[in-house]
Amino acid sequence: MKKSLIVLLLTANLHVMSQTKIEGAYFFNKTEMAAGFNFLADGHFRFFFSYGAVDRTAEGTFTIEGNTVKLKSKKEAGKDFTVTKQSKEAKGYTLTFIDKNKYLLSNILCVFFVNGKEQSVITDDKGIAYLDLPHCDSIYAQHLLFPDVYTMIKDKDNQNNQFSLSLNPTLSQVSFKGIDLKIESNGSLSWLPNYFLDLPNVKFTKE
Repeated sequence: MKKSLIVLLLTANLHVMSQTKIEGAYFFNKTEMAAGFNFLADGHFRFFFSYGAVDRTAEGTFTIEGNTVKLKSKKEAGKDFTVTKQSKEAKGYTLTFIDKNKYLLSNILCVFFVNGKEQSVITDDKGIAYLDLPHCDSIYAQHLLFPDVYTMIKDKDNQNNQFSLSLNPTLSQVSFKGIDLKIESNGSLSWLPNYFLDLPNVKFTKE
């Protein structure tokens, strides 16, 4: 009886292990959008995303917990921009983004928090965002073409109101912080709407 129970438990464990093996290539396609994961047997993954003129990549490691795939990208979250210069001048808040690629200077969302309430400004084609506020507690920024975890520009202890910022080389990469994949019963992988891709029913199917 005991021997039969041990065999049954081993068989069940092997079945679970076979269900949680996800090595291989998985793809998602929607109109002009395409994305894919390649999960390697050594616990590493590679990712690509393409939509119009936007191309994004990521690579890192993954672990499986039950039916959840946890991703750990090499990209550090919340580091898409670097403050290169800051000062306290005149009034209002000005953020000036600088990059050789002028196309990247627009479409940067700057969020200003005042007493728990937020106001947003999107940079113009020169990379400038201005908001006429006497004071704000904190400022965050996110590139709308390459959305990822918001980068903090100013905290409550920083009294400056003029900021110059550079775009970091890892901007086009994806951090995947807080984004998990779910292993579906049919073997596909899905995720909930998130900051990277706010779409319902995103499923990656194994090829």
